[in-house]
Amino acid sequence: MTLRRWADEGRVAVRWVGRERRFDSTVLDALVGQAHEERPRREALYVRVSGATGQESSLVAQEEELRVTATAEVVTVFKDKASGLRENRPGLNRLLKAAASGDFTVVRVTHQDRLARFGIAWLSALLARDGVTVEVLHPKGSAGGVEELLADFMSLVATFAGRMYGIRSREAKRRLLAAAGKDVG
Repeated sequence: MTLRRWADEGRVAVRWVGRERRFDSTVLDALVGQAHEERPRREALYVRVSGATGQESSLVAQEEELRVTATAEVVTVFKDKASGLRENRPGLNRLLKAAASGDFTVVRVTHQDRLARFGIAWLSALLARDGVTVEVLHPKGSAGGVEELLADFMSLVATFAGRMYGIRSREAKRRLLAAAGKDVG
């Protein structure tokens, strides 16, 4: 009741979510005399290329660019050679696990799409729960909206085309094996 009254009086900042009040935990800690513990900045770098082979120099270039612009200790580098549309990436999985353990406070990437093609807001919110922020060295906006949309569309087309070719390939193998079985038997 006291907290509600203080919010109504303007003594405590409040944010409304629907019909519920939300209070900043650092403000509440200060009210009860607990200092909010500020963690020292520790950086993790995440680099990714789409192809499995032939792009190692791009991984190295991304890492070097992030290291040169680092403003604190770089504690680890996570690497993936997989599509940004792929949900199960070993490097990203290790990053999320290390974030939950409190190993670092900041994840840095060269471009937003290096972390993921879609769902950046979800990943950022998940990392924020662990006290980790995402920093993008080259933020969106350099490409116009149409170019960005076209790039995302092309990524989707490439992903679905790859899946389609995989399905067709499996069906062709099954037909060939069935035909070979009929001829042999």
